[in-house]
Amino acid sequence: MKNIVVTGADGFIASNLAKKLNAEGYDNLILVDSLEEHSKNKNLNGVICVDAIERDQFIEWLTEHSDEVEFIFHLGARTDTTEFNFRVLDSLNLSYTKSLWEVCTVKQIPLLYASSAATYGMGENGFSDEHSLIKDLKPLNPYGLSKHLFDLFALEQKQTPPFWCGLKFFNVYGPHEFSKGRMASVVLHAYSQIKQTGKVKLFKSHKHDFKDGEQLRDFIYVDDVIDACMYFYETISNKQQTTSGIYNLGTGKARTFNDLVKAIFVLLNLPVKIEYVDTPEDIRDKYQYFTEAKMDKLRSVGFYKNFLELEEGVNKYIEFLEML
Repeated sequence: MKNIVVTGADGFIASNLAKKLNAEGYDNLILVDSLEEHSKNKNLNGVICVDAIERDQFIEWLTEHSDEVEFIFHLGARTDTTEFNFRVLDSLNLSYTKSLWEVCTVKQIPLLYASSAATYGMGENGFSDEHSLIKDLKPLNPYGLSKHLFDLFALEQKQTPPFWCGLKFFNVYGPHEFSKGRMASVVLHAYSQIKQTGKVKLFKSHKHDFKDGEQLRDFIYVDDVIDACMYFYETISNKQQTTSGIYNLGTGKARTFNDLVKAIFVLLNLPVKIEYVDTPEDIRDKYQYFTEAKMDKLRSVGFYKNFLELEEGVNKYIEFLEML
């Protein structure tokens, strides 16, 4: 049996994917990460794998062991949206993924990689994942730009892996995101604030057509993200036809920050206490007031699973956090 590679394995989404693969009977995993850097995390506790490879050694390893690999989930990246050193982002997000693409093309290994809704910027060009529209997107930060540039690279290539897929993750939340620190979801930050202070702080609106806390995001529970990843893997593994390309991965239903934090208060059986604070001036002009994935394309290739409603996802996540 050939092996399944998961990069960024100790991270939030990838560790959930590794656990799901194990639960579905796939123990033939090759886990890739900067494992020494992440050695204090416990995201991979209990995960069964064939081998663990250091991120910096993986491309060379893959070149030599490509005949042992069935499929690659490339979820490793520098995900800090406040990282402004583009050399770091180019190295870890753009150049690294190009090298991986080239090996997968030569060795004919299917590749699924993590793109991001950060590529959409302010959303002035909408949130459609149609390939013809992607070139017009305007990311707001270097992280989003690094993801956008790879999407453009992928679309320009005439030589490709036998199957490839870029998933534009929207606002993902759920277990095992402690390692993300300040980049963790609003759900985790709000839960922590409520447990410590009994209230939560949200940004005020600085636009007249949005009330405070009524800014909208497409929040998606991590299990739904993993199910979409598994759908593509199992489709290819079963030698069924599907279409390579870039796909949005959100719920397709934007919800407010007020909705999200009120759900947490209800689940904790606490009175709703929200303090609205000014959005910092240095990010105010780049603050998104609305994101919502257009999901027609993913549905069109056969992924029909219903996504969890925000309250359902928050409920599952809070139950997990309360058991820690």
